[in-house]
Amino acid sequence: MSGTVIVGTQWGDEGKGRFTDYLAKESDLVVRYQGGHNAGHTIIVDGDVFKLQLVPSGVLYSHVTPVIGNGVVIDPAVLIDELDMLDAKGVDTSRVKVSGNAHLIMPYHQELDRVSERFLGKNKLGTTKRGIGPAYADKALRVGLRVQDLLDAKIFREKLDLALREKNGVLAKVYNRLPLDADDICERYLAMLPRLEPMISDTVHLVHEALDAGRPVLFEGAQATYLDLDHGTYPFVTSSNPVAGGVCTGAGVGPRAIDRVIGVAKAYVTRVGSGPFPTELLDGDPVGDELITRGQEFGTNTGRRRRPGWLDLVMLRHAVRLNTCSEIAITKLDVLAPFAELKVCIAYEGDDGTRYDHVPYHQSVMHKVRPIYETLPGWQCEIDRAGRIEDLPPEARDYVRFIEEKAGVPVSFVAVGPDRAQTVVLPRAA
Repeated sequence: MSGTVIVGTQWGDEGKGRFTDYLAKESDLVVRYQGGHNAGHTIIVDGDVFKLQLVPSGVLYSHVTPVIGNGVVIDPAVLIDELDMLDAKGVDTSRVKVSGNAHLIMPYHQELDRVSERFLGKNKLGTTKRGIGPAYADKALRVGLRVQDLLDAKIFREKLDLALREKNGVLAKVYNRLPLDADDICERYLAMLPRLEPMISDTVHLVHEALDAGRPVLFEGAQATYLDLDHGTYPFVTSSNPVAGGVCTGAGVGPRAIDRVIGVAKAYVTRVGSGPFPTELLDGDPVGDELITRGQEFGTNTGRRRRPGWLDLVMLRHAVRLNTCSEIAITKLDVLAPFAELKVCIAYEGDDGTRYDHVPYHQSVMHKVRPIYETLPGWQCEIDRAGRIEDLPPEARDYVRFIEEKAGVPVSFVAVGPDRAQTVVLPRAA
């Protein structure tokens, strides 16, 4: 087997897309296994910016077959817009394959997402309001519509009518919203079929054919470990399983198909939306503001300002364990260049003085812990031109080695800038 997983180790926005893109040049298939268009990957190639939401990052290589797996939820209009954007930039999208078993995001999912967030008020989860959660909820309730349903207009309409009977009742009676029209939805979605039909495929079979032939397959997740529905900071999480184990259900492969798990960690931490954040630098903190400015920490899809904080090695160690990471890739090390000192969280302290060297199991504890920091010297010079680990200042190399030591696995890649070429490959990963 030759399966590699790229997984985020924080709250997302670690820069997974750039490493997926980097490793895709040695892959035959790049498979997206969960999430929807609530997560974006930004890739910069020779100064050209590609902002991807659903299409796997490997689409930028002509030899790669990009696959959207059964674990993804798809807004077909968003997918078509993204394909049009890539086509306009000269990227061949004819190779994209979409699982017929992937679920569709419907207009009522988006409407319910918007009104329920408003209904929650100060207790809102901070979702992107793009219908992701309601689509996954319908999947679990077994009333979801799938991509393959578009292939039979009669089946699509029957399932849509059944779903709308309940959804329109909720929208009208609970949220005082107007009902959605089945004819309008049916017309819009079925009109997209001619563009989508050539891509619809048995992606599980496609992936296993590649694995059985010994061809390299790269699996790409959205979001990250601490947004995982089961293992994240619930309820401030996404509605699927971004952890490496999610590949098994979201792409249809067994654990033995995976022989490499690369955990991506930003050199500091950010998160979008609500939820606990032990190392957060609050609004107005000059270090946090500098991280936001230098790191361009605004959501790819939403434009929302991310919440910044120092690197949290308690989280990283736990993420390495949860995902059985074989190695780590560090992004945005260059962002830390101006700082004379760098704080790194190595443990937490609870309200009662208890020291936690692991992520607390109880959410009430996690919300109140204080970070215990170790301070490391900064390097105070730009590193964006570094091509080898030896080109980095000693303090930057020490920072990388400190992460390796505390996380318990080696660092294989270090990003020193946003462009694909600004990647330092450590000797063990060459």
